[in-house]
Amino acid sequence: MGRFARKRMRRWSLMTGVATLALCASTSLLADFNRLGQLQNKGFSISAEARLLDAGSGANTLLGSITPDRQLSPASVTKAYLSAAALNRFGPQHRFTSQLVSAASIDNGVLRGDLVFEGGGDPGLTTENLWRLVQRLHLAGVREVDGALVVSQWRFGAVDCITTDRCNALNRVANAYSAPLSSAGVNFGSWCVNVAPATSAGAPAQVGLCDSQTSLITIDNQVVTRPANSGTEISAERITDERGDVMRLTGQISTNATARDVYRGAGDAAETTAQVLMGMLNQAGIQVREPWRVSSSQPPGSAQRLAAVDSQPLQELLLRIMNYSNNYMADVLALDLVETPQAQLRQAGQAIETYAQSLPGHGPLTLYSGSGLTTENRTSAQGVNVMLEDMFRQSSLFPSFVAAFQSPANGVMRFIRRGSSTFQNNVMIKTGTLNQPFAVRAAAGYFRTAQGRWGVFSVMVNGNSSTPYLSWSEVLDPLSLDLEAMILAN
Repeated sequence: MGRFARKRMRRWSLMTGVATLALCASTSLLADFNRLGQLQNKGFSISAEARLLDAGSGANTLLGSITPDRQLSPASVTKAYLSAAALNRFGPQHRFTSQLVSAASIDNGVLRGDLVFEGGGDPGLTTENLWRLVQRLHLAGVREVDGALVVSQWRFGAVDCITTDRCNALNRVANAYSAPLSSAGVNFGSWCVNVAPATSAGAPAQVGLCDSQTSLITIDNQVVTRPANSGTEISAERITDERGDVMRLTGQISTNATARDVYRGAGDAAETTAQVLMGMLNQAGIQVREPWRVSSSQPPGSAQRLAAVDSQPLQELLLRIMNYSNNYMADVLALDLVETPQAQLRQAGQAIETYAQSLPGHGPLTLYSGSGLTTENRTSAQGVNVMLEDMFRQSSLFPSFVAAFQSPANGVMRFIRRGSSTFQNNVMIKTGTLNQPFAVRAAAGYFRTAQGRWGVFSVMVNGNSSTPYLSWSEVLDPLSLDLEAMILAN
């Protein structure tokens, strides 16, 4: 290479370096929450903070903030607190055990007394688990129960409703997220009805419970089968009257449509378990002579285990709680944190508060639930980030914790698939949403920068009675741009 060529190369390298520094400086200037902050002009309150985590020195680099110590509602970001508290309390491999016990003896296949289902506070208990219990009871030689099936929810239940949705759902509900809570609940405290088209148009749709051939509840079927390609629209409501729980279905389904599963919260979680379990015992040929009943008393110390089933490990339960924002599972797990029996949701929130108060620099935290359904929940963006950083530094718990966050690129919640590929592939996020009595859009989690560094972020946007409706695009679009700038600048 000639002398002039070398000089041109040095000059080009110098210009390139200057340009790169200028670009980084320009990007750094934009690496703040300036886009998200514009929502304040519409009357929304914001608490936001983003930091880099330097695992080597323990130093933090603040990238952006908006009133980070402001106390606002986190909605379902509360579930991140719950997950952290549960992992610290129980560990990732903890399992919750539900069992069939009795103080009576077995005589020639006859259990000479009550059969007690002792709910273990399993947030993910399903009919599959109950079938295994019944099968193990059958293997234990029980063919008849000379007594009653007793569903014991002595750990907690029935839990007082403290939100409008759950209180209204005691008599009538058109969703599954308001399901009642119990340590002995099954199928997330909900009923599931399968709706399939009849063979000919004009006929009523074919309906039945998803998990039982027995008619455990009344199904008021007003769904009509329509000709192929007519569209399918099904409305469902669970009402509770003198007949017990009733699933009322209206609408239409096309002859060429696939069957649909419809979920609605039950009127009483423990009673639902009793009905489902009694149906399974009958199907297994185990006769129970007396009617079922629900109890809040602990089985006597003389009771012996006849059959038991364990939950999934806690780390797997957290995937469902966080990915699907399952409110029933979250609040049941939160109640598991309370050591005294017959716990209520405020006590569950206080158990999570106690965990957070042990974190240096966290600040105030008020939780009335583990799900975030309670509008009284309050925390700050700074506090959320303190919790996220603490979990990041716990190498034995962090893999189970961060795995429960979603990547926008492939998470189960499609509404988070926004922004550039940088945002979608470098961010791990948990969101929270409330619409009543005021709008809440919250998001928190981790990100990896262009240089491979770790960071934490937390954003809470709260409305009030005078602010307009707040769509997720109004929050995620500016947030994705702000985080992208921070990621590229570092």
